[in-house]
Amino acid sequence: MSAKLAPQHLTAILALLTAAPLLANAQEQRGTNITEPIFRVARETPAKPVSAHAISAEAMKAAADKEFFDLTQQAGEHPLAPAKRFAERVRDHIDTNVQDYKCLFIKMERIDGVMQDTSYIDMRVLQDPFAVHLVFRSPKKGQECLYVEGQNDNKLLARGNGMLSLAGVLHLDPNGTRAMDGNRHPITMAGISHLTDKMIEIANDDMRYGECEVKTYLDAKLDKRPTVMVEIIHPVPRKEFKFHKARIYVDKELRIPVRYEAYDWKQDKNGKPELTELYMYSQIKLNNGFTAANFKESDPAVFK
Repeated sequence: MSAKLAPQHLTAILALLTAAPLLANAQEQRGTNITEPIFRVARETPAKPVSAHAISAEAMKAAADKEFFDLTQQAGEHPLAPAKRFAERVRDHIDTNVQDYKCLFIKMERIDGVMQDTSYIDMRVLQDPFAVHLVFRSPKKGQECLYVEGQNDNKLLARGNGMLSLAGVLHLDPNGTRAMDGNRHPITMAGISHLTDKMIEIANDDMRYGECEVKTYLDAKLDKRPTVMVEIIHPVPRKEFKFHKARIYVDKELRIPVRYEAYDWKQDKNGKPELTELYMYSQIKLNNGFTAANFKESDPAVFK
């Protein structure tokens, strides 16, 4: 006579029968070479999705750069026309985005046929109102100049170096003989804005004549920084032309002119065009928060 199973026993037997195939399958899996769970791919870090916004912003910047540095000559126009448009874009950029800057200013000038010693000058400039402060590193170490448009009776404030410093701070006519001694241009014309204005002025003047060649180098380097270089050549000497050859470098990132050099038709001892002037703005730092107060005699950094 068979024994009756209690209900709880029947429930336990059914649970074992249900689990048996699963246990057998697990044992079979352990006998294979699979050492990681089959869902391992799902645990890997997925590729970062590309942002449509980032692509759009990058494309917009590339398009803006292409337009800003466009030096394409249109059919029938003067070779200097693209350079003039470029200089005008640079000037607009400076007016809109540059409030002040400081840099190492390097100057080489030929005066009365004699090339002067290269000057290395710490420069600070405020754009509006225009103010410039210069402290010489060499050759006249310690010499200092300050000019603020509309202030100090529009005089240049200057202090000599060495024994000359004993004379104190002098108030000079910026276009006078003493201020212009050893300089081709007055301090009122210093800085990147005036250099850009000069580029536009030269283009306007020289576009009246046909003897002009223009070369552009979109991938030039200066101070290991990417720049655009425009070279202008006047093959035929004219009294109206200020140079035989000139080169202007514009920093691609900062979008400001950082070097200008000009050569005469006269040849140097190596048979190359003679350098007449070179101006370079190095180690530039824009928008330092300078105010008019930083360009007064009372400022600790001035005539210290």
